[in-house]
Amino acid sequence: MTDAALANLPEWDLSDLYPSRTSPELREDLETAAQDAKAFAAHYKGKLTELDGQGLYLAIAKFEEIGEIEGRIMSYAYLVYAGNMSDPDIGKFFQTMQEKISAIGTDLLFFTLELNAIEDDRLEAMYEGSSLKKYKPWLDNVRALKPYQLSDEIEKLLHEKDIAGRSAWVRLFDETMAGLKFEVDGEEMASQQVLHLLSSPNAELRKKAAKNLGKVFGQNVRLFSLITNTLAKDKAIEDDWRGAPEPAAMRHLSNQVEAEVVDALSEAVQSAYPRLSHRYYAIKAKWMGKDKIDYWDRNAPLPDSDDRIIPWSEARDTVLEAYGRFSPDLSALGQQFFEKPWIDAGVRPGKSPGAFAHPTVPSVHPYLLLNYQGNIRDVMTLAHELGHGVHQLLAAPQGGLLADTPLTLAETASVFGEQLTFRALLEKESDPAKRKIMLAGKVEDMLNTVVRQIAFYEFEKRLHDARRKEELSPDQIGEIWMDVQRESLGPAIRLHDEYQYFWCYIPHFIHSPFYVYAYAFGDCLVNALYAIYQEADSGFQDKYFDMLKAGGTLRHKELLAPFKLDASDPAFWSRGLDVIEGFIDELEAL
Repeated sequence: MTDAALANLPEWDLSDLYPSRTSPELREDLETAAQDAKAFAAHYKGKLTELDGQGLYLAIAKFEEIGEIEGRIMSYAYLVYAGNMSDPDIGKFFQTMQEKISAIGTDLLFFTLELNAIEDDRLEAMYEGSSLKKYKPWLDNVRALKPYQLSDEIEKLLHEKDIAGRSAWVRLFDETMAGLKFEVDGEEMASQQVLHLLSSPNAELRKKAAKNLGKVFGQNVRLFSLITNTLAKDKAIEDDWRGAPEPAAMRHLSNQVEAEVVDALSEAVQSAYPRLSHRYYAIKAKWMGKDKIDYWDRNAPLPDSDDRIIPWSEARDTVLEAYGRFSPDLSALGQQFFEKPWIDAGVRPGKSPGAFAHPTVPSVHPYLLLNYQGNIRDVMTLAHELGHGVHQLLAAPQGGLLADTPLTLAETASVFGEQLTFRALLEKESDPAKRKIMLAGKVEDMLNTVVRQIAFYEFEKRLHDARRKEELSPDQIGEIWMDVQRESLGPAIRLHDEYQYFWCYIPHFIHSPFYVYAYAFGDCLVNALYAIYQEADSGFQDKYFDMLKAGGTLRHKELLAPFKLDASDPAFWSRGLDVIEGFIDELEAL
């Protein structure tokens, strides 16, 4: 990281949330939220069924107001923690904030439980002649959980125990992963730096990185297996109590998507493995002069790839220019993240690996975390996370309860931002050899987003099903992982023994079970959307902005209707996958 191109990377300033971990403002907000929650419970508990429509509207508005303070506190606590997960004082601060917010949440828990006790007919009547209609999408989502709701006492117990149960195991995973040390050629590195080496132009370096990742993951696999087994069992127990029909059911509910839509996506992708990933990796092996390539060469740059370090300023200008070609307004929104200290881009010990956009709360603004190391994939990651950030800014006026977009649509703006950036770069390139390299990079990114994420989803399904029968040994988990990887990657990728441990580092399995299909959903959706954008004479940008501004107020059917798209139609997924296949066709022609 000594290269001058990576000097002076931006670091975020979290003072728009709170000045410091010990600030009076933070202490006052904790006290206010605690007092307001107790007053709210005293005023409304056991009385919701007596309210008229306007009275219920005012109650929800107050609930949202308290949630805004809670969200601000936890956003700050998490972002401080993500910046350095290895600092014990910061870990203690994060845990303390979680415990305090959990206690406040206990006072508010009655609210959504009692909302579900209101009869459907009565609630419909309450919408008439009141402002309550504003919160109908949120109420619909709350009431979708009604069949799975337990008694008030059990819900309270689950809520209070989470802090010493599931959340504690998630924290153990995060701190363990952040603290792992890897050594390549005598240099000690964090996980994100070693994973980055898997894209190195140096074949020997890729192999050393992969072998060291496998070695360290293998040394820690018993702990990661214990965490995974415990969380899967914890989920199975709660799912049984709630009567959830299958392990992914509660995720589908929170994503506001029907199980059959996800099944159609998953089946379409799995049936396309031979013509997408299997075919592409066979082509790549041929380009590299081999029959098969080792797993550490899967994301290797092609011969003659541009392996220069891309300075941050160039990455910024590339992404903003691509956004601006689509819409100057989109670029102007994105510009704010660079003009203000809203991005943390450097790699440092203890920092959360990977990348994310955190929406915080509507009254503040999102923050982006990256681990920028200057390759083209990092530029695409910037385009991706900036898409999330812009989406979050546009949806924020909906307010705390309605701004949040379900995961299936939360990936739309991010993947669309990547697509805009890629297409802008491709159009500028006239050299066939360089176009081939760019297309290959894009195909690999799409395979990582669609094929790999559906394979992850399949891994989770099989793991959770198997865990219902017995605790799984590291070997059993590794076997499930290897089976799924062989199926999805195909015969041209050679998987070595240590690859059985590579499931360990995927944070989504721990943080958000069954999250991963949202990436594939978003990529296929954006492929279909982009095709419509290319065909549209005018008006697409306005519809696109309206979709992002809607936040969580509309479901996928309603959001996609203006574009004449329907995710419940199996042909919809084929349309998205055809785009990837088209790129592979073009590569073969080149």
